[in-house]
Amino acid sequence: MENEFVIRKAVRGDLSRIAEIQVFNYRLYFYPIFQSDEYYFDELRVPSLMQAYEAQLDSLYVYDDGVVKGFIKIEGTYIARLFVEPVLQNASIGSRLLAYAVREHGADHLWALEKNVKAIRFYGRHGFTATGEKKLEDGTSEYLVLLKRKV
Repeated sequence: MENEFVIRKAVRGDLSRIAEIQVFNYRLYFYPIFQSDEYYFDELRVPSLMQAYEAQLDSLYVYDDGVVKGFIKIEGTYIARLFVEPVLQNASIGSRLLAYAVREHGADHLWALEKNVKAIRFYGRHGFTATGEKKLEDGTSEYLVLLKRKV
């Protein structure tokens, strides 16, 4: 039986879960692409992410069914981040967060790592398509692609 869930604005007490979810996702999905031990195992840590996100609570929303299992960062109509606890992916949490962003904030665009095919497919299933516009991920030789929502 599925627990009741709510998508709500993040509060300070959520910061450790938010940071933990991002760290796990970055290491699982981005480390194989970038292979930077220094960044992924030294710089990328829960306390520093918590500190960075503390000033951004107004743009953070969490999926909570008694436990924070995913989060989305929405800046205007831009989706800046969307992550779900890796072991809980494919349970509609990301879909619900994305639907919330579209419905409640008019979210209509985001940048995704070109090599993150899984994410691009996920967004495609939810009406986002690549525009053909690309830009380099800061400090790397990897490209981000712009995805916009079909209206």
